[in-house]
Amino acid sequence: MSEQSAGQSGERAAEQTGEQTGERASVPGAVRTGRLDLVPLSVAHAGEMAEVLADPALHAFIGGAPLSPPELRARYERLAAGSPDPAVTWLNWVVRLRSEDRLTGTVQATLTDGGRVAEVAWVVGTAWQGRGIAREAAGGLAGLLAARGVRTVVAHVHPGHAASAAVARAAGLAPTDRVEDGEVRWELRVA
Repeated sequence: MSEQSAGQSGERAAEQTGEQTGERASVPGAVRTGRLDLVPLSVAHAGEMAEVLADPALHAFIGGAPLSPPELRARYERLAAGSPDPAVTWLNWVVRLRSEDRLTGTVQATLTDGGRVAEVAWVVGTAWQGRGIAREAAGGLAGLLAARGVRTVVAHVHPGHAASAAVARAAGLAPTDRVEDGEVRWELRVA
């Protein structure tokens, strides 16, 4: 497996809340990279994304099982509603491969500490892995976050997941000595 989720806690990152205080950041729009459009997630994406994320192998490092279209629709409704904690902002995009006009995965960021810290995650469907899509999407996300004033970008990667480690490294993150819930904490400090 390659280029799937950043890790167990990464899959939940967009639904977690933090303890820091600060103002809710404005939600950015679409992001364009060389081959991809990162499109703000909407409930309307649930049907296509249920197919993209249907492979049980995607859950080898994060646990759980693929969600059915109604379950994914309910999850996307929660995400679209935003964090119930005003100090936390959830940012979620679907990844569209322009050459195929097809959704291929997601990227997400949870902003805390007044928008200065972002916990990120990515997942690319099995059929599109090995094509650099996760690297490009995660790099685009890291660039957007830095431009928005984020000072620390964090990802959690299972130590056995070499593909996600490669994605994190390509996005500018480096592993730390910290292990949280069995995953290595990776960080990018923005100057």
